[in-house]
Amino acid sequence: MLNRRSLLKGALAAPIGLVATARPASAVPTVAARGQAPTALAGFDRLMKDFMLKRGITCGQLAIAHKGKLVFARAYTLSTPEKYVPAVTPTSLFRLASVGKHITATAILRLAQDGRLNLGDPVTKWLDLEPVAGKSADPRLAKVTMWRLLQHTAGWDREVSSATTTHETVIARALGKSLPLRHADIMRYVTGYPLDFDPGTRMAYSNYGYLLLGRVIEKVTGRSYESYVRSALLTPLKIARMRVGSSLPAAGEVRYESAYTSTTVLDDSGDIVPTPYGGFSMANRDSYGGWAAAAVDVVRFARIFDLPTATGLLNSTSLSRAFAKPEIGVSGDGWWYGAGWYVRRVTGGLNTWHVGEMAGTFTYLCRRYDGVTYAALFNRRQEEGTLSYGDIDPLLYRAADAVTTWPTTDYTSLYF
Repeated sequence: MLNRRSLLKGALAAPIGLVATARPASAVPTVAARGQAPTALAGFDRLMKDFMLKRGITCGQLAIAHKGKLVFARAYTLSTPEKYVPAVTPTSLFRLASVGKHITATAILRLAQDGRLNLGDPVTKWLDLEPVAGKSADPRLAKVTMWRLLQHTAGWDREVSSATTTHETVIARALGKSLPLRHADIMRYVTGYPLDFDPGTRMAYSNYGYLLLGRVIEKVTGRSYESYVRSALLTPLKIARMRVGSSLPAAGEVRYESAYTSTTVLDDSGDIVPTPYGGFSMANRDSYGGWAAAAVDVVRFARIFDLPTATGLLNSTSLSRAFAKPEIGVSGDGWWYGAGWYVRRVTGGLNTWHVGEMAGTFTYLCRRYDGVTYAALFNRRQEEGTLSYGDIDPLLYRAADAVTTWPTTDYTSLYF
């Protein structure tokens, strides 16, 4: 499993270079590409093809914005006679996994901006966190605030806790419930366990914290999580493709690949299924990793932060909150987790980024200090015996550093 903290240091460190593969063209498959790749940004195109070939990734996308302009939009397909893969386009949808956390965080910041909640509110103000019969809620839940949920300091640690969002079959058996589970079932189960640490004392990445934030959004607005995000954030940005993904294959999405299988959590059949399709419930992951989008949508959403005046969705106070240092301070090597973003101060400003991964998905989003934003999406993640997927971070960073003159043509109108 890749470590989010150590993985994405290319947003701040000296990147590694590409190594050419010295083999005849006829001896290896090729990656077909569609979309816009200006000559000045050809290095990104070569990088993506090389990266996918070396790892056998069949579907990928890269979108790049420079100071809010969409300057690169490219889709990649590795298809062979032995394994046909439908062509990927720049508007094909990919699961975002945790790259979608900043979407949830942005929705919370907007509600706070509108005076509909306070970031200092305890989660118990908005949610009735009641455990199953015979269990007791941890009294420290009163110290779990919106801030601490946003910044992963709320008290849950997925590396420690036995009550996690990834054990849906275990939770169903414990509750005597039929699959599939609902958010409320997961919350009742988790509330019956003590927190892993005192809220506000350290940072530990927690999907469950963002599951709760999604439920707060629903409680405050009286709408579904997806409905509120769509109306408050996506529609003003003219983003129409993005949606909370489904567990089963869906129209418009790429096909996800993994070497692993698991028992389905979508019903009680006990069927063994490919892990990306049935090994977890996408509906339950909505607010912490459930979105499906194209890379052009991801960089379009980043305009909220890249062009705040033009988009008008977050004010200066909300923007500062998005990247605020947590109460625990900065990590030993200088990064911190803000509200849905990893953050590091560098000469010239802030680098902010996130990585996402689940079976069949690896995603990476970076906003550089110099106004360059890029999103790379793939239909596989690093598994046993594969090359590092984390290398995409320093490779992209170095490619951006190598650009001497950024193109001025804006391809936004082709996609929105």
